[in-house]
Amino acid sequence: MYRFPEGLYADIRIETTDDAHYQLQNGEVKQNSETSVTGAIIRVYDGNMWYTSITNDTDSIQQELDSLAEIAGKNADIENDPMVKLFEVHKDKVLRFEGEKDLRKTTRKMREELVQGYVDACIDKNDEDMKQWYGGYTQTHFVKQFFSSKGAEIVQDYQTCAIWIWYDFVIDGIKYDGGKMIQGFCFDDLKGHESEVTDKRDRVIDYAKNAVDVEPGDYVCVLHPNVTSMFTHESFGHKSEADHMLTDKTLQDEWVMGKKVGSELVSIYDSGTMEHRGYIAYDDEGTKPRETYLIKDGVLSGRLHDANSAAVLGEELTGNSRAQDFGYSPIVRMTNTVMAAGESDPEDIIAGVSDGIYVYDVSYGTGSSTFTMKPTICYRIRDGRIAEPLRVNVVTGSVFETLFNIDAVGNDLKFTETGWCGKGGQRMAVSMAGPTIRVRKLNIN
Repeated sequence: MYRFPEGLYADIRIETTDDAHYQLQNGEVKQNSETSVTGAIIRVYDGNMWYTSITNDTDSIQQELDSLAEIAGKNADIENDPMVKLFEVHKDKVLRFEGEKDLRKTTRKMREELVQGYVDACIDKNDEDMKQWYGGYTQTHFVKQFFSSKGAEIVQDYQTCAIWIWYDFVIDGIKYDGGKMIQGFCFDDLKGHESEVTDKRDRVIDYAKNAVDVEPGDYVCVLHPNVTSMFTHESFGHKSEADHMLTDKTLQDEWVMGKKVGSELVSIYDSGTMEHRGYIAYDDEGTKPRETYLIKDGVLSGRLHDANSAAVLGEELTGNSRAQDFGYSPIVRMTNTVMAAGESDPEDIIAGVSDGIYVYDVSYGTGSSTFTMKPTICYRIRDGRIAEPLRVNVVTGSVFETLFNIDAVGNDLKFTETGWCGKGGQRMAVSMAGPTIRVRKLNIN
């Protein structure tokens, strides 16, 4: 389709994205929109640097490509550039979301009725403690085309949708919020989850009415699968993104392949091939995704790459070069990141704690060498049983110390499908997963 310049590497990514959003607040419509955007990013590489152009005029792509080529310096040996040599060449069309599954076939009426049905089933408007409630729906569908000077020609699609109900409560003068989001690939995936929403609502109310302040200190902690997922993503998944290592000597020194970094019960991997929120058919450099073990039985065994980091570190591509949309160049990003399940029954894990904390849910986490998580719901564990709810401000720990302190891993692997991940000013859909785990010591405040 395009005339690629000689003596340069070039690629073109064209995207058409269709979005729809609907939101209620206390019964008032705050948003009811449909948008469609088409654009392209054109990139040229001469062995020294990238030259990039972004446009919404797809008829001008060849002109933009030619203009970039005039700026770049010709390189007769470009095909032997270490990064260029790694770029894969695929000719493929992967359109999984056509036909009746296509979210672009939903109507405003369908979306409005779905949200209203959840509102009717899940919101008690007579609850005097509830000060505000929200109901919403969002969907996105995109088609990407990718062409490269090496001969790649890829067409792929992706879509995701979600519905959520959220509440603001004021109980005994303290504000609490909480709710539930249901995510899926297709519209019908969102139907029939009302009981999950009301169960979460009732748990938030019980917590707000009965929680007591925790006494700060170090505790044995049991993490719910959703919390394990957050820990895996924030504290270790980001450390595995190899672009961090290129300018961080400290990270290079602590990240040595074959080094034991945790309990032999711990294995963590990332894979864009799984049909979860982080699914991709190809990454945004045209690379087919792989299953990449980051830790295997407690030993560092891999990291996530784009072509640049793989070339610099002399390693293989993993299919983790991703961009938010055509307005951005791709960077190393996670897809579906998983702490693998173990063999222990979750009830037995809790039963093995005489005095500790059960971290049931968190709102966010951050992580590098030290990680923090902000809990929304925690419980005391007394004599092997879940006891009273606790107000906990923050959970902190050393990443590698925590990995060594994991002494039980559950058989109850669960995916958290509602994840968005921010990095470098870009927001990407991801999924994360993990089982119940027990950690011998975490700091609770």
